Amino acid sequence: MSTSRLCTNCSNTSLFRDDDTGGLFCSSCGAVQPFDQYESFTGGINGPQGTFVHIGTSGSGNFYSYKDRKLLSARNSIEEFTNRLGLCSKTIEIKSMISDITDGEFGQGNWFQVLIGACCYVVMRKGDRPLPMAEIANALACDVYELGKMILRVMDFLDLRGNDFPEFDIVYSLERTINSSCCFDDVDRSLIDKMKKQGVFLLQCAVKLFLSTGRRPLPLVVAILVLVAEINQVEIRMEDLAKEVHVVVSTCRTRYKELLETLVKIAQVLPWGKDITKKNIVKNAPFVIQYMEKKSMSKPVEKRKNLDQTRFDLEDVVAECLTQENGYEYGVDGLVSRKDSQYLLLQSNADREGIRDVDTLQISPECLSLMYEKFLNENRSAMSSRSANVQKRRRVEFDFHECREWWDGESELSRKLILRKLLEKDIGVETMPPSFVNGQLKCKIRRERIDAARKRIKRITHPLHADLDDTVPLGILDSTCTERRKKRRGVVVDGIDWEDLIIETLILHQVKEEEIEKGHYNTLLGLHVFNSGVV
Repeated sequence: MSTSRLCTNCSNTSLFRDDDTGGLFCSSCGAVQPFDQYESFTGGINGPQGTFVHIGTSGSGNFYSYKDRKLLSARNSIEEFTNRLGLCSKTIEIKSMISDITDGEFGQGNWFQVLIGACCYVVMRKGDRPLPMAEIANALACDVYELGKMILRVMDFLDLRGNDFPEFDIVYSLERTINSSCCFDDVDRSLIDKMKKQGVFLLQCAVKLFLSTGRRPLPLVVAILVLVAEINQVEIRMEDLAKEVHVVVSTCRTRYKELLETLVKIAQVLPWGKDITKKNIVKNAPFVIQYMEKKSMSKPVEKRKNLDQTRFDLEDVVAECLTQENGYEYGVDGLVSRKDSQYLLLQSNADREGIRDVDTLQISPECLSLMYEKFLNENRSAMSSRSANVQKRRRVEFDFHECREWWDGESELSRKLILRKLLEKDIGVETMPPSFVNGQLKCKIRRERIDAARKRIKRITHPLHADLDDTVPLGILDSTCTERRKKRRGVVVDGIDWEDLIIETLILHQVKEEEIEKGHYNTLLGLHVFNSGVV
């Protein structure tokens, strides 16, 4: 049906009304015209009613309060972050934990997102399938330290201590990394399984050697995976793997260096161990790993007396020729009489040098075979103990040059072990934790710096009582810190750098030397020098 109105878009009169909506539209350009069918409803209370819409309603008869909208937003946030972390199966457990912590109020804002990440970490840690904090912080776009503080608060609220909150499973982290990393997508699956077992073996050896003590676990996982990849000739860049695991590359390189240094120490038991260094340890790593594997599989050998009494040499074999056998005895010419045998025995005792010469004996093969069979029959128990001893020796002292397939994977260290059983294993070397050794070395350096600072202060405050030896620089301090001072950008004047000046300042403010040795300079300066802790 056409009307006399003009189209607002093309000024054409070809307007038609839609039967369903009652609106006008132009048949030329298709533009919908403004609505012009307003009807005023009158009639009072009994008149027709429409749908009343106001703020806060959704549909007809439904009203959401602020609390309802907050709960809905909280549930959506929990589902979003659990899906992002791949924890869809743990969504209900995470919601229940957050509800217990917040008394069913949940929440909104950045703090609530951090709480979701902390509950995700605690739930996975309780299930012995821990997620790295760095990965959760990256998914939530928050700080790792902020997430760590929230995790501690959640643990305190739920009273999770001891057996209720297991230790971080570093073996699971390695298996999860090698299964989910894009760096291993092009590697054959059989080789992946082999590398996984080798990585678990090296990782548990590193835990036994205290390479993970006082350290973050993921950089060590990256270092071991890179080493295993190099051994199996798989090209993997440490930077790419560290980026996927969300760890610092420099820390991974430090763990890799410590791992190589430890393998060099273990390699000293090899015949060519003195020639093995950090530069060629990767080429010799299969032999070192095989040694540790065989060593971990061997049982502790008890000391036994008279272990070598069953040994025999050619002299004993020749003496066996003169053993009695039914009135006859075996000799160099076969069966001889007893009288001739006695003569041969006296002659053999008189001329020992001749007996040791194999060529002059001229023993027939038949005679030697009979002698050896008789010896085995009479000394079977002795030979059985000797063969068992030889087999035990071969299990420990194997020939590296005859080993073509160096990895067996039969050791228990190739599978996850509890810490108590892991520490009971013997892998051929015992070392101190590198973190402890480095800490002791740094404390020793700081002690030398403190003594030198006290002498300088005494030389200035009491020049008459100062000893002449106090002006001599300490050799240990200079030799230890020279290399580090060259790397620093700060200016060193007369052998004194910024750390010496800080130590002098703390000593003048009467700070205890035990606190200075710990090296927390910023905290000590804030408490004793700048008085930032005084309210």
